[in-house]
Amino acid sequence: MPYVKVEIAKGIASVDQKRAVIRRMTEVLVEELGRNPEYVFVVIDEIDTDNWGRKGLSLTDLWQQDKADKP
Repeated sequence: MPYVKVEIAKGIASVDQKRAVIRRMTEVLVEELGRNPEYVFVVIDEIDTDNWGRKGLSLTDLWQQDKADKP
């Protein structure tokens, strides 16, 4: 019973993109491990950008900086 957890920043993936991730992750586990897709679980956990940090700043702050730096 494979279980895959994918964590992404909230708002970066559309519904169609998330469906594709679930479908393709399932396909990989079926093909590579010979698992029954009925028992493959994929969970996408969207993390609020205020709760995800990099370089000492939240993603919210980093993305705002990036926008401000672009002409």
